Amino acid sequence: MILWCDGSYDPVENMRRDQSLLDAAESGAPPVLRLFQFDPAGITLGRNQAPGRELDLARCAADGIPWAVRPTGGRAIFHAEEWTYSVAAPREDPEWGGSPADTYARASGLILRALVRLGVPADLVSRHGSGRATPGPRGRDAAAAPCFASTARHEVVVRDRKLVGSAQRRTARAWLQQGSVLLGPGHLRLADYVAIPAGAREPVREALRRASGSAAPWLGSRPPLARFADALMAELGPRSRRLDAASGARLLTVSGAGSYTPSFV
Repeated sequence: MILWCDGSYDPVENMRRDQSLLDAAESGAPPVLRLFQFDPAGITLGRNQAPGRELDLARCAADGIPWAVRPTGGRAIFHAEEWTYSVAAPREDPEWGGSPADTYARASGLILRALVRLGVPADLVSRHGSGRATPGPRGRDAAAAPCFASTARHEVVVRDRKLVGSAQRRTARAWLQQGSVLLGPGHLRLADYVAIPAGAREPVREALRRASGSAAPWLGSRPPLARFADALMAELGPRSRRLDAASGARLLTVSGAGSYTPSFV
């Protein structure tokens, strides 16, 4: 596994980078775990969501809120005050390949162990049940419930509230999982930009608040991304290699990722 502690980018660039990693894995590149953040803060939608139906695009434009569609599925997320990760790997990789359930559990388990190492009392929702959903707007024309309004199997929770939102996509020869670790209440801003009546915004915000947790009580309000990288490297062990933002840029090309040979010292 190559751990790439990348930088902060807008939603479009972050999604472009993750798509490039998936393309490289599809061509047989080694598994990559990318860590990143969003600057400026913005929104991503699942690949099957229609932006015009899910978001108030006029309000996003007026407020300067950027948005993008993710390579993976899932539902809308406002990315602010979080650590974000992606894992891209070939489906036949001997360590990181396997079935959808296997790869989802392996990636989520790694994130969980790193958070526990940092002192966060996190757990997997599958240990307590099949998950729960928080009621939101209903009806054919209503926007889908936000990502952090519900939990699903193998997702990470803290004190029974969703801490990590994640989604996976599988292609013919590779898979990509993307996830967000909440570090504050910034994700609640999604309620201001989903395509719902103005009077429904506060109920949606409150539903998000009740359903989601944060690692801030244990990590502080602005923990550096490198702290997450340190914990993940400790869990991955000596067979993994860590790259900084600049040296990891070559992973974004199929040829660069495919030709990379880790040297373990």
